[in-house]
Amino acid sequence: MNKSWSLHEFGVLIVRFVLIMVLFTVSRLTFFWFNADLFREISLGTFLNLLVGGLRFDLSALLYVNSLFLAFSLLPLKAKFTGWYQKSLKWLFLITNGIALALNVADTIYFRFTLKRTTAGVFKQFSNEENMGALWARFIVDYWYATLLWIAFMFLLGFLYNRFKPKPALKTFGWKYLVLSTVVLALAGGLAIGGMRGGFRHSTRPINISNAARHVERPEQVAIVLNTPFSILRTFGKSVFQPVHYFEEDELAKIYSPVNQPEKSASRGNVEQTRPNVVLFILESFGREHIGALNKNLEKGTYEGFTPFLDSLISKSWAFDRAYANGRKSIDALPSIIASVPSLVQPYIVSEYANNEINGLAGLLSQIGYESAFYHGAPNGSMGFMAFTKMAGYDQYLGKTEYNNDEDFDGMWGIWDEPFFQFFARDMSRLKEPFFTTLFSVSSHHPFAVPQQYVDSFPEGPLPLHEVMGYSDMALRKFFESASKTTWFKNTLFIITADHCTIPFHEEYKTPVEGFAVPLIFFKPGDIPQKLDAGLAQQTDIMPTVLSFLDYPYPYVAFGNDLFSKGKEERFVVNYTNESYQFLFKNYVIYFDGESVTGVYDLKSDPLQEENLNGQVDLEEAENLLKAYLQQYISRMINDELTL
Repeated sequence: MNKSWSLHEFGVLIVRFVLIMVLFTVSRLTFFWFNADLFREISLGTFLNLLVGGLRFDLSALLYVNSLFLAFSLLPLKAKFTGWYQKSLKWLFLITNGIALALNVADTIYFRFTLKRTTAGVFKQFSNEENMGALWARFIVDYWYATLLWIAFMFLLGFLYNRFKPKPALKTFGWKYLVLSTVVLALAGGLAIGGMRGGFRHSTRPINISNAARHVERPEQVAIVLNTPFSILRTFGKSVFQPVHYFEEDELAKIYSPVNQPEKSASRGNVEQTRPNVVLFILESFGREHIGALNKNLEKGTYEGFTPFLDSLISKSWAFDRAYANGRKSIDALPSIIASVPSLVQPYIVSEYANNEINGLAGLLSQIGYESAFYHGAPNGSMGFMAFTKMAGYDQYLGKTEYNNDEDFDGMWGIWDEPFFQFFARDMSRLKEPFFTTLFSVSSHHPFAVPQQYVDSFPEGPLPLHEVMGYSDMALRKFFESASKTTWFKNTLFIITADHCTIPFHEEYKTPVEGFAVPLIFFKPGDIPQKLDAGLAQQTDIMPTVLSFLDYPYPYVAFGNDLFSKGKEERFVVNYTNESYQFLFKNYVIYFDGESVTGVYDLKSDPLQEENLNGQVDLEEAENLLKAYLQQYISRMINDELTL
């Protein structure tokens, strides 16, 4: 029975707008329900406050999304009550709001990978992918429950839309109707502008994603308050940074400077012959959680992990069990690792500053005779890596095209790790020593498949990622077996890290801090201490540490620490999560929103980050260091001063 109710046109418009507001709240509830394990305990009162705070952001987003629908619904026209006009309004409403709901539903899944609401940068992030159709199709199939949720939203939206039929506010379409409709249109326009901006006072600045922090008790709760359409709209075409001025220039340099002035002469006789080669592995999604040797206390000391080869290598290496990524996406990782430039707020590669001149490790090493090459088994240009590696000074880029054998293509992301790692081992023998090479793996990525011949060969574990981690770990073992037979192997420094983490399983890794936990391993028998380092480390530390090891003679800019020279008490980690800078220093983590500290946790006594100590401990030294770091970073980013 398709019963409908007839209301005057303004009443129907209000009902329909309230309907989509309600559905946005329902999508917020489902977002929380799917990701509840990633948020620390939230009381009912706090949760209700988050929902109420979210209404302000929903209102703003939906006024933008429905601006055309509202305008065409309020035009003082007799024709708007005809069948064709009403049908056009219905499709406009369903399409625009359907897209908005789809973004919210997609983030219900994607949030577990990024730990933040998606912003406009996502469009640039995937702009170079050749197989977006296949990726979306796989997403829809693998996460069928999210697809069904969106279909349910759309069915309910269409069903309830049809239950209310508009009728003219007045019985006749004379001058009175024209005046009334014009007044209502003008009033609605004014209210809409105020709703979009978040207030009506002339001094009110349009609300942005940082305003969500006003409604939360913990930084990660920002994602609950926000909605994805708002996050995208508010970051589209916007400058990432505005200048900050925490300190005067002379004081700033004393607190923190990214300028590194090597103290040694870097003279080792015949430099080209004696300096070691450098081989860097960036392993896709290899979060530290899944590596047994870096989690000896996990599961009461019984945890074995899923990377037996890495475990054996760690026992012979300088490895870190408190190392962290500077971002949560693959495109965050490259600038951090290769150029010691963290991607704060927005991925550097897709930001407005992407064309800044940078100190790429490959470019710096070319000054002391190194040949360099970057290897990535994906289609050439994927993720914008080809363009970035040129900026970073690599001499060569070798991808799926240069591999030249599509029989080893996984059908989704690139060449399977095992054959591509072997290609990597063989191809380096043609390079002139000393060389610097980097390999970015591809297989340990959703949809987490292994080659057909290896199905059921590796432990599956509780997460789909675990089986393919076992496969990539095996591929790494076979790489080292092949490389050990070459002439260049013994004189090579190997560095192994990950681009970012992925979905966590253990409670210990579901905190904002451990959501960035990655391995960091330096391996070169005889020249690198064999130990498990309990000090802090981050991806941006790799470049200055390598340059220090190679006795690099020239000054350069880096936003990381030389792990050789920086003591454990001096090291720090910086990343960005849920509209806050996350700063690890000594045993503490500090959350800073750009204006004030919003959270402080003692990671030694409170690893699950349950007790906010803000205002209870004196961390002025750490706060000043973070502010100086940010002022240097933002100023140099804006002014294109990332090199000397």
